[in-house]
Amino acid sequence: MKKYISFDVGGTKVKHGIVLEDGTIVTKGSYSTTCDDLEVFLVDMVRTIMEYKEAHEVEGVAISLPGFINPSTGFAERAGAIIALDRKNLKELLEAMVPLRVEIENDGNCSALAERWSGNAVGCDDFICYTIGTGIGGGIMVNGKIVHGHTFRGGEFGFMLTKVDAKGKEMLHTNSSTTSLIKRYREYKGLEADVKVEGESIFSEATENQEVDQLIHDWLEHISYGLFNLAVTLNPQKILIGGGVSAREGLIEQIQEKLEELEWWKFLKVEIAPCKHRNDAGMIGAVYHFMNK
Repeated sequence: MKKYISFDVGGTKVKHGIVLEDGTIVTKGSYSTTCDDLEVFLVDMVRTIMEYKEAHEVEGVAISLPGFINPSTGFAERAGAIIALDRKNLKELLEAMVPLRVEIENDGNCSALAERWSGNAVGCDDFICYTIGTGIGGGIMVNGKIVHGHTFRGGEFGFMLTKVDAKGKEMLHTNSSTTSLIKRYREYKGLEADVKVEGESIFSEATENQEVDQLIHDWLEHISYGLFNLAVTLNPQKILIGGGVSAREGLIEQIQEKLEELEWWKFLKVEIAPCKHRNDAGMIGAVYHFMNK
């Protein structure tokens, strides 16, 4: 069975592994993302590629990358938090350094492809993947095809304006991501920006601290606004929630409760469910894109 090296590049971690042509992940690992230094970013990725190449016979390199990505050329007009890749072509840069074909697709689109291939959207032609992580990402599938948009900005849900009640917190990126939840927690606790805070610790503290619990409820409310707008705009069969926090027990039910509080949801509701592949969706979807390119 053919093997592929796959990367899922995030603003905090670069996940990587060997993925088979049926979507099975053979091995995986991760390292910290260098977002602002192109040379270091490339050195880390090339080293990882060559280590896999020495240990496995591989067909190529598949990459899931945030931002405005042209999946035909590999050019990133913007690459999300990885500013070192803004207006860069990672496909061309890597192919000049390693003897392998490289293919790149937007991370939200990769999640949608993975779920359609072997996840919770098998046989579903109209659905949305909504990923909650460092920022808010996503992928839209209509009539069985990814909606890339005219300038490859389809699925950039994070830029959606929701409740404009606080300067700097108007967009989904700044009020619905895990980063935004951690930032609000730091503000509440008076912590410096360099103090490490894990999302799980916030949820744990919320069970005993009413004010922290309210931070989470506000965060869930903003998520529900974004999901509501997507549901009424595209009328998908379902919306799948992905990203690391989606694995948290009870989160989907909490989001559904917030949606039920919105007056018009009962007329326009769609199924809300978790992504099957969760944190592995980017790697699996990137390989699916590679094989179908």
